[in-house]
Amino acid sequence: MHAQSPIVRRKSRQIHVGKVPVGGDAPISVQSMTNTDTLDVAATVAQIRQLEAAGADIVRVSVPDMDAAEAFGRIKREVEVPLVADIHFDYKIALRVAELGVDCLRINPGNIGREERVRAVVSAARDNGIPIRIGVNAGSLEKDLQKKYGEPTPAALVESAMRHIDHLDHLDFQEYKVSVKASDVFMAVAAYRQLATRIEQPLHLGITEAGGLRSGTVKSSIGLGMLLMDGIGDTIRVSLAADPVEEIKVGFDMLKSLKLRAKGINFIACPSCSRQNFDVIGTMNALEERLEDVMTPLNVSVIGCVVNGPGEAKETDVGLTGGSPANLVYLDGKPASKLRNDHLVDDLERLIRDKVREKQQAEQDVIARDA
Repeated sequence: MHAQSPIVRRKSRQIHVGKVPVGGDAPISVQSMTNTDTLDVAATVAQIRQLEAAGADIVRVSVPDMDAAEAFGRIKREVEVPLVADIHFDYKIALRVAELGVDCLRINPGNIGREERVRAVVSAARDNGIPIRIGVNAGSLEKDLQKKYGEPTPAALVESAMRHIDHLDHLDFQEYKVSVKASDVFMAVAAYRQLATRIEQPLHLGITEAGGLRSGTVKSSIGLGMLLMDGIGDTIRVSLAADPVEEIKVGFDMLKSLKLRAKGINFIACPSCSRQNFDVIGTMNALEERLEDVMTPLNVSVIGCVVNGPGEAKETDVGLTGGSPANLVYLDGKPASKLRNDHLVDDLERLIRDKVREKQQAEQDVIARDA
């Protein structure tokens, strides 16, 4: 498969959210947000660990009050993945989580009060090496902008963002990223395109409140796909009314499809038809479930017949082509063995895991030689 993406990414300033670089030449990071009660430390830690196991680079946690801030501090000590604190209105919460080791503050400088309060938050962020994420949302625009534009528009989103950015620029603070989210795909895409030409800071992409697992995935894929194809975007969150782990899966699949990230198995599978020589859909469902733990990049094709099967298999690490009386397996694009349907999924999983171990060993050998 072609390894390089033809997408030319927008040049942006690089910041760091904990250990994760965002912007510049860093890989596009994937993040999600917990939906547990932050005061329930055990439940929140458990969910963060699930997200990290799924591949999350960054996790955001809502911190609505000072009790939640104290809970956040306990949560932070128990996890490895960088955490963003989502804060609105009360600047003292931002000051407290800065003391407790937060990796990024998600605030809107304009809604935390007087200039001295903004100055205090920025000073805490600067002193502790903490970046800020300005998050503008079409559903919560300032009242004067709602009156000016009559309704949320791309221009209104950008004006709101620039208003918040001005607060940080006035204080000579440049370690920030910005989002201008809307649930309407056209509005969000237009706002991001406009903002991308006006600032050098990294952009956090999202189609906010996109919907349930299926509809939200479709809407996010279209909106974020348009922006990513433009080279816009340094970190993404797929907002779904679903298990947050699904947001990570969809985000990585989106980036893999555009060859912007390589993590886990990239499956190529036919939709199946009457020509299939094995149950393609059942095989794929089983393989995806069984191999979720694999993080090593690997291309696997599962094609039910010989029309497209051999051609696809020749371009993948492991390929299965339906055949009679047995199915043909390709390894590294070459015919290697045959598998019958009796234990097809078990046998194919074994071959895939063998290939994963082979790739991991090759990578370790390269590292050892270069050491």
